[in-house]
Amino acid sequence: MPRMRISGPLLEGEFIARPNRFLTKVRVKGKTVWAHLPDPGRLKELLIPGARVLVEPKNGAKRKTKFALVMVYQGDQLISINSNLPNRFTRFCLDNHLIPELADWTVIRPEFQVGHSRFDFLLGKGTQKMLLEVKSVTLVEDGVAKFPDAVTVRGRRHVEHLGEMHAQGYAVTVLFIVQRPDATMFTPQWERDPEFAQTLADAPAKGVQILVYSAEITPACMTLKSRLSIDLEKKPTRVAALT
Repeated sequence: MPRMRISGPLLEGEFIARPNRFLTKVRVKGKTVWAHLPDPGRLKELLIPGARVLVEPKNGAKRKTKFALVMVYQGDQLISINSNLPNRFTRFCLDNHLIPELADWTVIRPEFQVGHSRFDFLLGKGTQKMLLEVKSVTLVEDGVAKFPDAVTVRGRRHVEHLGEMHAQGYAVTVLFIVQRPDATMFTPQWERDPEFAQTLADAPAKGVQILVYSAEITPACMTLKSRLSIDLEKKPTRVAALT
């Protein structure tokens, strides 16, 4: 299986704190530094004080931080928390025909604007056109990948708009890339964002194809692992028994 190289080198550090959604404090080589976090999700099960992390040095006169926190270890398992990486990885997979369901499609244009939405890719196959939206998944509980990690109004609108565009003749797909290898199944996060979950559950009836793939992550590369089964049904809320 072809592997996509990840830019580096990455430096190992220790997570200290997260003052806001996009800023973290990390100890690298004995020094405390600020690092940008390219993932607005909660990540509370991953970013625990003392956690081993990998940061990428960044240059640029206009940057407020000199590092980006891009990966975190959970035990010995490495997980990418760079929400920008799945788009680059998807392009790599498309160009190398690695996703069977999309193998016959070619990229016409990335970042394709349609009305009030910007979709990640416009694909083509003969006279057919497909809108492809990519979502990053980092939360896995007991082998089940869940999305979203935080409420996403933008994500819900994207899925709704895909259904509308299918009615106008487009093929439409939302692709979830799980940035870790330990998931075997995917479900929307009903407890965290029931509106998105319901929108996703309704999407197949509106012509939206849903694909979920996991990935193997190392500090140097990212590899497509396997397609996950999908469960879109809302599970009954468990109520504790009265004693």
